[in-house]
Amino acid sequence: MFVHFVIFQVPLKPGRSLMDWIRLTKSGKDLTGLKGRLIEVTEDELAKHNRKEDCWICIRGHVYNVTPYMEYHPGGEDELMKAAGTDGTDLFDQVHRWVNYESMLKECLVGRMAFKPIAAPKGMLSEREVLGASARDTTPSYDWFQTDDLITVVIYTKQKGMNAELVIVDCQHKRLRGEIILDDHSYLVEVDLDHEVQDDFAVNIAEKVGKVEIILKKKNRIQWKVLGLPLESHNTLIRRTERGLFYRKCKLVSKTEVTHDTKLFCFMLPKSTHLQVPIGQHVYLKQIIAGTEVVKPYTPILPFLPLDFKEPFCQDGAHIYLMIKIYSCGLFTQALDHLQIGDDISVSNPEGNFKKSQVEALEDLFLLAAGTGFTPMVKLLNFALTKVDCLRTVKLIFFNKKDDDILWRNQLEQLALRDERFEVQFILSEPAEDWMGKQGKISSALLSECMKRSKKDSKVLICICGPTPFTEQGLQYLEDLGYSQEEMHAFTA
Repeated sequence: MFVHFVIFQVPLKPGRSLMDWIRLTKSGKDLTGLKGRLIEVTEDELAKHNRKEDCWICIRGHVYNVTPYMEYHPGGEDELMKAAGTDGTDLFDQVHRWVNYESMLKECLVGRMAFKPIAAPKGMLSEREVLGASARDTTPSYDWFQTDDLITVVIYTKQKGMNAELVIVDCQHKRLRGEIILDDHSYLVEVDLDHEVQDDFAVNIAEKVGKVEIILKKKNRIQWKVLGLPLESHNTLIRRTERGLFYRKCKLVSKTEVTHDTKLFCFMLPKSTHLQVPIGQHVYLKQIIAGTEVVKPYTPILPFLPLDFKEPFCQDGAHIYLMIKIYSCGLFTQALDHLQIGDDISVSNPEGNFKKSQVEALEDLFLLAAGTGFTPMVKLLNFALTKVDCLRTVKLIFFNKKDDDILWRNQLEQLALRDERFEVQFILSEPAEDWMGKQGKISSALLSECMKRSKKDSKVLICICGPTPFTEQGLQYLEDLGYSQEEMHAFTA
């Protein structure tokens, strides 16, 4: 099943909010039980601390006493207990690799793991040596050239079908970072440049041969002897999940009301960044709140719902639009809402496992959205209706509490009038007396009634997004109705 790992949000006791946790970490209380000492932890010692009242977890070689955090964890105690007394790095990466645990748990740090050195058997060859020429043939490489005015960095990805969405470039303060996405791997060129360059640069992509050119403008017309000083991750090809998230500062340029509690934020990327967020992928916003880094995922959308179906609406590449619900007691969204025009916020590289190829041969596309779970559907709708010729039906089933919660209702109704393939159905759980549409919550019976294939064996995809309980229930109902795992994709809200 194409599903992001999501944490089931459990209700927290009063006084156990994120802000309460931040206050506790700053109170001076000993949260490790070691009175400020850092120790070296063996595997045997770690394994002893595996109970709720005494729980240690290792993440990337650092050991934390998460016992005091148990009641503050939004995923609940059971989620933390899955890694009690063990190395929880893999579980952490699956569920919330984007969380800055070092900041959140810094007062819970017990110490480092004591790793036993493992000697490699004599004569053992590296993977590259074993694979020989075939590995070298498919591993990306780079080179650089210069003229009086320009520096051109060329990355040979050796992959067909390279496009702008797979290339992320940042060039700030003489540091060049060029990341190429190759399925579930990432290739990185990262150097401290030998001399200064101007903010703006060009990216050229030869799609058929997979060549990427990053063309930088010199600040001074001097000959460079070297490109620069390679950084630690330079010229590496590793799994995307092992690559740390990279952030850049983006400026808030507008904030407009969509409904009574939801706003459309527009952030401008720096001139020194080349980044396009693919369909169905999300970015992370990072803010420092009360001295602690807090991170949340959001799916970029289009500034409006296009009604012209000739070509997919393409953004200018300079702005990121996010539709965000502001919660009255939400620490992060309240801080977001207090941003002034011109203020900065940190925005990460895109993440996600949705691929356009899941849509390209479809006949029927069903979109199940609850509240701001509508956001991943916006770009997907636009792409499907403009690029997928074999589509017969696209139906959005949009769940909300009340009439005034519905996002972009007028635009969606206009779209349904303009394209006979598209249909939208609004379903309210707390409707007013004069509501004439459907009411209720997601259920097997409701989905069975609302989702009809255009023909018996049509190729179908059902995308679902909303609060975790909505998504998990929806997936179960779809399975009960006989839809296969390949026919379902769940997004994070």
